[in-house]
Parts: sequence; C-alpha cells; structure tokens
Amino acid sequence: MTAPLKIGVGGALGRMGRAVTALAREKPGVVIAGRSDRPGMADEGGDAPALASLDEVLAASEVIIDFSTGAASAVLARAAAARGAPALVIGATGLGPDEVRAIAEAAGAIPIVKSGNYSVGVNVLAGLVEQAARRLPPEIWDIEVLEVHHRRKVDAPSGTALLLAEAAARGRGRDLSEIAVAPRDGITGPRPEGAIGFASLRGGGVVGEHSVIFAAEEETLTLSHSARDRALFARGALEAALWVVGKPPGLYDMIDVLGFRD
Repeated sequence: MTAPLKIGVGGALGRMGRAVTALAREKPGVVIAGRSDRPGMADEGGDAPALASLDEVLAASEVIIDFSTGAASAVLARAAAARGAPALVIGATGLGPDEVRAIAEAAGAIPIVKSGNYSVGVNVLAGLVEQAARRLPPEIWDIEVLEVHHRRKVDAPSGTALLLAEAAARGRGRDLSEIAVAPRDGITGPRPEGAIGFASLRGGGVVGEHSVIFAAEEETLTLSHSARDRALFARGALEAALWVVGKPPGLYDMIDVLGFRD
C-alpha cells in the first residue's frame, strides 16, 4: 500500500490556505503534514493540524502548497532550497522582482511549480490567448486585459491578468515588460501600437473574472473566464503538488502540470 503524500500548507489561515486545507482533508492519497502562517494569527483549523513553525512544516512535508505573500514565499523558497527539500507549489501573487528572483534561484535546488492561477480553465484560456495573439497582427489588433476581483484583493493587476498578458506577449514574440502599459489616468495620448493594457476592478465578493480583448477597427474578439468558487484553485494546486513530487529541480507552471507544453 502506497503511503499518503505529506503536504504542508503555507499561508494556512488565508482564504486560499483554508480552501487547500479543506480539500486536502477530503482527498484520498494525501495527508496534511503541517500548517504555517504568520505569528500571532488566530487558528480555527478544527481537526486540521495546529499551526507549526516554518522549520517544522519543512521537515514534515514532501511538498508545501503556499498561498501566502510574495515575501513569505521567497523566505519559504530559500529555506526549502537550503535543505534540498521539500518541493513547492507557489500561488502567491504580487511578487516583487527580488522575490521572483529568489524563487527562480531556489528552483536550481528543488522542483517548484509557480503560477498566477491554478485553474485548468484559465490555463486553457492562456493557450488560446497566445494562439490568438500569434495570428492577429499588432498593427491591426490591440490587446487589453480586464480583471475583476473582490474588494479584499490587495494587488493589481492580478496574477492571472499578468499570466494572460504574458501569454499574449509570447504570441507576439515579445517580452511583456517591453510592451505593457500602466493603467490609464489623465491625458495619456494615443494608444501605442502593439501595447498590452490592463484594467483592474474591485468590488464585493467577486472570486475572479478575466477577459482578454482583441480590438480592431471593424471587430472585437473577447476571450474570458469566470471563477465561481475558489475551491477550483485549491483543486488545481493539489494536482500540482501530486505532479511535482519526484520531479528534477526546476521552475514549472500549470502548463507543465497539465501537459500543455509544446
């Protein structure tokens, strides 16, 4: 009989950490080995393991699913890399350049799945966006990414919006940093040809709405995705955790997990 996979949960008391914990408790073949969060956080884990220190969770886990913050994810990645284990699944968004660099460097020692969105549907959408951008020339078709989230979300554009914009930039053979434009305010002048723009809306309890708009003079094409329950992200993260254990060191994403990589 195969032993259950030992999963740690980082950012365990956040909305996504709680969703991962709830789903993992019901999923055959996995067991929650430990949960961690910021010191002083109130724990309402019920029959989940009590909160533990980061070192304790690292030692107990074969893979850690982390939906905390960019800074906490970078600390986790460095600590796991120093030990040579466990594997990581990182879903934190709003990472700064130093945090992105720390995670990439850690991936030289351990396998890490990092994604702005763990939804199967969103990652299929990203593939469609890349294909559309490849076929719709920038001198004719403008690209705008629109995202809507609940009022409590603190980063913008969302990680998913950036994931979709990066897919569009790949389709055009460009780096997103070269062609992304900041949200517009005031007298901005005409839209630069080939730019990828963003619009972020916040309100209520919206789980996540994302649209990529391709706009020409005579027609508009919109590709979109709606998330109704954040359990879908937890489910995708658990699938990523099952997939990444035993993989060689490297930085992976959901395209790899789902087998969509060309």
